[in-house]
Amino acid sequence: MIDEKITPDIAGALSTQLSVKIQIKDAERVQGGDINETWRLRTNAGEWFLKLNDARRYPDMFLREQDGLEELRQTGHIGVPQPICHGRAGNRSFLVTEYVEKGTASNDFWENFAAAVAKLHQQTQPYFGLGAPNYIGSIKQHNTPYSTWSVFYAFNRLLPVGRMAYDLRRLDKQMMQQLESICKRLPELFPDEPPALLHGDLWSGNFLVGTNGKAYIFDPAVYYGHREMDLAMTRLFGGFDTRFYYTYHAIKPLEAGWQQRIGLCQLYPLLVHLVLFGGNYYNDVKEILNGV
Repeated sequence: MIDEKITPDIAGALSTQLSVKIQIKDAERVQGGDINETWRLRTNAGEWFLKLNDARRYPDMFLREQDGLEELRQTGHIGVPQPICHGRAGNRSFLVTEYVEKGTASNDFWENFAAAVAKLHQQTQPYFGLGAPNYIGSIKQHNTPYSTWSVFYAFNRLLPVGRMAYDLRRLDKQMMQQLESICKRLPELFPDEPPALLHGDLWSGNFLVGTNGKAYIFDPAVYYGHREMDLAMTRLFGGFDTRFYYTYHAIKPLEAGWQQRIGLCQLYPLLVHLVLFGGNYYNDVKEILNGV
């Protein structure tokens, strides 16, 4: 059971949002990644998914996550757990969302998933970025608007997290210089495309199959960026069927040379993992820097 000192605040926030008196009957710890504590709440009004973290270290993390879930959900193109409320209970911050029960994938699951992601990527706006910073894992993600992808990717993604890795001595001087050199070449490396609404952290651990047999995506790091970022992320740790890629390409083909840009797009999440976890991600980053 979660700390009884914070349950009244969580129940109170749920009661206010749902306009019914909520009583938390039980809380079961569930698997939910490396960053947050995650729980399945059982209440008198149904079941909910709860995330907890340190409010002092990440005071706005769940506000930004709730905004990201809403941004994705409002498109109506893909399954997204409905965010219910967020807040602070003592020194803990919390986010409560719809609890999505796991189901069995339909026969056309991957085709439907790819079509949904393609539709998501058709959502656009005049600039690359977002109205506010958010998080990827526990790292602050800058979303300062820029009119070109190359400038956005350099100044909001690669250089900030590269400097973090360098300051932690997980990136050496030569690698940092290589990264800076790549940033100068980005305009010639990426084709021009309009900003696309991205999940931002679309790996196999951030989707599940709902009881309707379709995909639900969660734990977003939302922004408007180059759509190859999401596609490259799906390939980073595996778990996506080839039918996903065939269908996506049939609906919204990628520009020529996309295969050569996979590593370039994966460089950002690999740098994030290098900052967070160190270890073998050093070699992964080094290989890409040497190959671009």
